[in-house]
Amino acid sequence: MTILLAGDIGGTKTILRLVDSETIIEPGLPAQITLAEARYTSQDYPDLAPMVKEFFAQAKAQMGSLPVVEKACFGIAGPVINNTSELTNLSWSLSATRLQHTLNIPTIHLINDFAAIGYGILGLSDEDIYTLQEGKRNKKAPIAVLGAGTGLGECFLIPLSNGRYQVYSSEGSHADFPPRSALEFRLLTYIRSLYNIERVSVERVVSGLGITAIYQFLRSQDGMSETPAMRKHYETWERELSKPDIEATIDLAAEVSKAALSQNDELCEQTMRLFIEAYGAEAGNLALKILPYGGVYVAGGIAPKILPLLKEGHFIKTFHSKGRMRPLMEQMPVYVVLNPKVGLIGASLYAALID
Repeated sequence: MTILLAGDIGGTKTILRLVDSETIIEPGLPAQITLAEARYTSQDYPDLAPMVKEFFAQAKAQMGSLPVVEKACFGIAGPVINNTSELTNLSWSLSATRLQHTLNIPTIHLINDFAAIGYGILGLSDEDIYTLQEGKRNKKAPIAVLGAGTGLGECFLIPLSNGRYQVYSSEGSHADFPPRSALEFRLLTYIRSLYNIERVSVERVVSGLGITAIYQFLRSQDGMSETPAMRKHYETWERELSKPDIEATIDLAAEVSKAALSQNDELCEQTMRLFIEAYGAEAGNLALKILPYGGVYVAGGIAPKILPLLKEGHFIKTFHSKGRMRPLMEQMPVYVVLNPKVGLIGASLYAALID
């Protein structure tokens, strides 16, 4: 057995997990047992190392003794180059070599957080996913993963000859947003004006920030009425946005989603329908380029929270809407990832599988 440390490192929170992992003898996934796990506020620490040392101390107190950690992997919310990373929303500069020395762990890997999600897909159980489209799964075919949260992440998995998969990162979320209707063309123009930019990426629409932008766009249109409750949320959000020095109390995208789920707010329902249609269309665009008959996995923080809306059919409708390629799209399995710790699962699997 091998003792591993896995981490999901974000600008807001970090989750660390100590894992007892089965030694791999044959191709496949190792059985893993969680020994200890803790969540931390990332900004409370000047660096990852003191956080890990605190976690080790807590784990030792809990377990009685701390086993020797042989390998570690951290999924990082930011670009990773040559096993180093400058976190996007946190003033941490991480180096695997430095962490190995400081933490006395022989092997440490840093990978992008969405690459960790890609590996985590392999470790999910049936209870961790919801099937939007059954399709005809081919276990020897590629897998596509995309996930909307604060931004939009995309990656894909290619099967190897030894029965395992290699995860490849993608910057597909920064491709141009392709409007498909007169309404989406007006949305495109609105976002250009809103942010004073020349081009609009898919991420500007298919993300939490995208939900906010879509809501702003629709409320500005003639004939769209805003409920008193949402007007109050919007005015508070707008006021707090103009004062970055105060702590925000309103997550407008979350409020829009909750109101849409309640089915008594037409403006929020239309916002989420437009968002979900754009989400499904982008999932279809990614799928066309990879032909992932191994499955299309919709991850990220938003999807499980709006699952009832995804079930309504607008996502799959635009996923299918690829002209003559529709028959291909109907054959691809489409899943929603329900487990919020998929990135942590992926980090522990990566530590186990990669020498």
